[in-house]
Amino acid sequence: MGYLRIYWKTYRVKFVFALFFLSLEALADLMQPALMSRIVDQGVGKADLPFIEQFGLLMLTITVIGAFCASARNVLSGSVSQRFAQDLRQDLYIKIQSFSQAQIDHFGNASLITRLTNDVTRVQTFANGMMRIMAKAPLVGIGSLIMAIHLNAKLSLVLLGIAPIIAVLIFLNMKISYPFFRNVQRALDRVNRSMQDYLAGVRVIKVFNRSAYEQKKFQLNNNELGELSAAASKIGSLFAPAINLAVNGGILAILWFGGLGVNSDSMQVGTIIAFTNYMMQLLFAIMMMNNAFNMLVRAKASAERIGQVMNDELDQRFQTGSLELCAPEKKGAVQFRHVTFSYQKPEGQDPVLKDINFDLDSGETLGIIGPIGSGKSTLTQLILRFYDPDKGTIVFNGNDIKRYSEGELRKRVAIVPQRTFLFSGSVIGNIRWGNEQASDEEVYEAARIADADGFIRRLSHGYDSMIGQGGVNLSGGQKQRISIARALIRKPDLLILDDATSAVDVRTDKLIRSRLKQALNQLTCIIISQKAASIKDADKIIVMNHGAIEAIGTHKELLSFSAFYRGIYSMQMERGGIQND
Repeated sequence: MGYLRIYWKTYRVKFVFALFFLSLEALADLMQPALMSRIVDQGVGKADLPFIEQFGLLMLTITVIGAFCASARNVLSGSVSQRFAQDLRQDLYIKIQSFSQAQIDHFGNASLITRLTNDVTRVQTFANGMMRIMAKAPLVGIGSLIMAIHLNAKLSLVLLGIAPIIAVLIFLNMKISYPFFRNVQRALDRVNRSMQDYLAGVRVIKVFNRSAYEQKKFQLNNNELGELSAAASKIGSLFAPAINLAVNGGILAILWFGGLGVNSDSMQVGTIIAFTNYMMQLLFAIMMMNNAFNMLVRAKASAERIGQVMNDELDQRFQTGSLELCAPEKKGAVQFRHVTFSYQKPEGQDPVLKDINFDLDSGETLGIIGPIGSGKSTLTQLILRFYDPDKGTIVFNGNDIKRYSEGELRKRVAIVPQRTFLFSGSVIGNIRWGNEQASDEEVYEAARIADADGFIRRLSHGYDSMIGQGGVNLSGGQKQRISIARALIRKPDLLILDDATSAVDVRTDKLIRSRLKQALNQLTCIIISQKAASIKDADKIIVMNHGAIEAIGTHKELLSFSAFYRGIYSMQMERGGIQND
């Protein structure tokens, strides 16, 4: 958990001041029983009113000072813990953003969300508790023992005898409960994942009437979380009564031996009262320490989970500098040289892409077609460096793609993915995601090319109409066309359309392709589609099958020599999926 050192350096001054005020508060608490003992034995016992007034005023002054220190400590602890959590959450979010797609896949979306929210909150709660009760507990506990010994050494043996027993109980509680709380956090990950899966696929679930199945799956995960949480709570419920029993037994022993002492005139009533108060303070301190250890166990489990993210080495690094622009004739050119890639790396697993080789010249349009799972989309994810190939080289604009900075690469390549995603906000704001500096006219032109201008203007507020989360108030085809406009407005060197017109009809698909060809005739473009009609006019077509290139050529060439492509084309012709353009 070395990642926490930077936060210690940032907030250590305020942290130390909080502990300083906490120490003064604890000292004020410890002085009260001793002063009360003096008032009872010397003031009340001897009917000395001036003595009572003098020490009563002293107790009031010490109480006011303790209250002031408690307020200052609360202000500092609240400020430090909130700022610390804010910084930790921000740094964790930035670290997650720097992860490759493979690392995000490894941790899982639900787990990362839990670490960013629940785990950070647990660590924050512990940091706040450290400055409020956890550090005070040992001060009050040790101080109570010292003050008790000062009052009566013989009677303090009772406290000294009970303290080791309680310490052993607390140690056992911490040791036994830690694995339970660690498992609770993992179970919470699974509950979050179930809920995330349901919300992401709620329409599919309802269409297939699988709500009962999802409820059962969530119930299993929720029951597991409940059982683990209950088991963790049982540990505390078993040790807490044992600790209370030990402390209460000590109080009874003090009252017993104190009563015998008062009866034999070897002790005074005020001393017994003070001893009882110190015993209660010790009980309070012990209970605080027990709670502190429970919080420590939870926070330790959460801190380790956060540390797994913070300490994870990036498996993908971008150049920090920026390359100079290549010659115009090279813009958008792509070459794959013996590229092989697997999402997972166990030995013996077949790669998703196998020895891929092809060239895409500047200004050309490349079509990619093939069965589902043949590796078409994976190709584009390698170009964007969501993943890096296991073997081989990808060259873009005449340079190895690994030489580009992340910002430079993403500025030059735009993609419309298979699963379109729109952000909550206005239509024009979503299109401007591609280029924040774009003028209104540029937005309208991009929408026109994507055949989105017409339906956007028919919305209640036109381009200022609001889009629900994920574009829930738009059809699939409308979302795709807005996504195409968002990519076009970026004016990239390379445009990738990954099945970007799958939700539109044949006429609209044809219209979009025609407008793209007219407006962007110098733009290098990769079109991935399940429909041969969408890629038949491309300068060259790659036919993918089982992660390998089956054939490369123009539409006419492939019809003449590729039986695989001819089979795809003929099948779609028979189903009416291809119409003469």
